[in-house]
Amino acid sequence: MSACDECLRRAWLLGRLSGHLDRIRGQRQHVREVLALSDADLLAALGGGQREIVARAYAAFRPRELRAEVVAARQATVCAHRPEYPRGLRDLPDQPAVLFVADGERAVAALARMAEDPFARPTVALVGARRASADARRMAESLGRELAYAGVPVISGMALGVDAWAHRGALAAEGDTIAVLGSGVDIVYPRTEAGLYAELVTRGVVLSEMPPGATARRWTFPARNRIIAALATMTVVVEAAERSGSLITATLAEDLGRELGAVPGRPGVTGTRGTNGLLRQGCAVIRDAQDVLDQLFGAGAREAGHPRKDPSGLDPALAAVFTAVAAGHDTVAALCEDPGEVREVTVRLGELEYLGYVRRAADGRYVTIP
Repeated sequence: MSACDECLRRAWLLGRLSGHLDRIRGQRQHVREVLALSDADLLAALGGGQREIVARAYAAFRPRELRAEVVAARQATVCAHRPEYPRGLRDLPDQPAVLFVADGERAVAALARMAEDPFARPTVALVGARRASADARRMAESLGRELAYAGVPVISGMALGVDAWAHRGALAAEGDTIAVLGSGVDIVYPRTEAGLYAELVTRGVVLSEMPPGATARRWTFPARNRIIAALATMTVVVEAAERSGSLITATLAEDLGRELGAVPGRPGVTGTRGTNGLLRQGCAVIRDAQDVLDQLFGAGAREAGHPRKDPSGLDPALAAVFTAVAAGHDTVAALCEDPGEVREVTVRLGELEYLGYVRRAADGRYVTIP
């Protein structure tokens, strides 16, 4: 399973000219116009003083060399000429020539299953602020977990904040999730999410249009967002300021005729002005996973569920805290026999929250997840 020679050549060219594309990073529409150019026009537009050098390298390109890099990096490729290429991406006038997928053919098969047709099997993109509030992180995790548990694949960009927590929720439910990167899929970005990346590679799908070794640049993030929007049947913005990159994804989703939703934020808070602005413009109000499912399948057609958690598999110390919360000891103070235990109990509650056993309610009390 591999991309064809000409599509690989295009992917190589995009990687080679990546630094030149950064010049137009502030002009989202211009970036997309450039990505829609033919190889010859792309080289003419961006080659600059190195045009002749790049042109000679382009003419001398050997597909087998890039294929060898892909194999060495334990990746697979799929191009627009292959049946495994996601149908949703074909709606883009600037569709990626090649998708590079981590973990080889296993992940390509999983991608084909998750994203064959965004309307036959709905998928949801969960996006939002990198510097997300605690409420937004909890909402992203909850939406990711409950949607995945309901059989809906979750798509995001593995960025800090909302993206990362959406993926974590889907993984906690042992559901399907796709991470679209702005770098090559062999580059962990951000580095602080290396643990999440490792889980996504083995249990989900990690893909990019950038070839192996390509570093993330400013222009690659809005470019990445068009892939997220096209793969998804519906995009939900969990939290965003007025000038958030998440709003780019929202606009792209609308341009493609996809469903769009936003989680209401506190009035007057700078970090939620973007999401509240989307709601003012008429997008769907998303209060929980049930609202998303109602939007996708019709009211009541599919019920949001929760993965049943068995505490017997937990470390005994974590199981004890979980049992205590279930019995009504729902604050840190109630769980501590003496003040010296506060830090230890807080850490354990954080672990249980990450694993999807408990969540922190708006009033600060902890409740078990059924």
